[in-house]
Amino acid sequence: MCAIISSGLVLVVEDEWLVRDVIATDLRDAGWTVLEASTGESALGIIEDNPHIDVLFTDIQLAGQLSGWDVAEAFRAVKPEMPVIYTSGNTSDWSRAVDNSQFFSKPYRAAEILKACRRWLGR
Repeated sequence: MCAIISSGLVLVVEDEWLVRDVIATDLRDAGWTVLEASTGESALGIIEDNPHIDVLFTDIQLAGQLSGWDVAEAFRAVKPEMPVIYTSGNTSDWSRAVDNSQFFSKPYRAAEILKACRRWLGR
C-alpha cells in the first residue's frame, strides 16, 4: 500500500468495474478523495454536483453515449484549468485531447497515475 502522500478530489470515470475499483482504491490509499462514475452520462452529473473536483481521470472508450473525450470537454467547460488524465487500451486519434492533459495506455501502473495526480496539483 502507498503511504498517505496527497489530498484532493479525483473523479474516476471507467466502465470496467474492477479496473475502476483498483485505481479508486489506490488513489484513496494515497490520501485522495475519489468519486466514481461508470458512464460519461453519470460523470456529467457528478461534475455538476461537485465543482471542486481537482483531477479528472477518464477512460476514453466508455459504455453509453458519451466518451472520455466528451466528459473532458464538458469538465473543462465548467473548470477550464482542470487537469485531465486519459487512459485507453486502444486509441490512436488524439484530435479531441484537451490542453494540459496526459495519457496512459492500459495496462498502466497505479504509481504512474498517482505521480501524475501529484504533478498536476503541485503536491
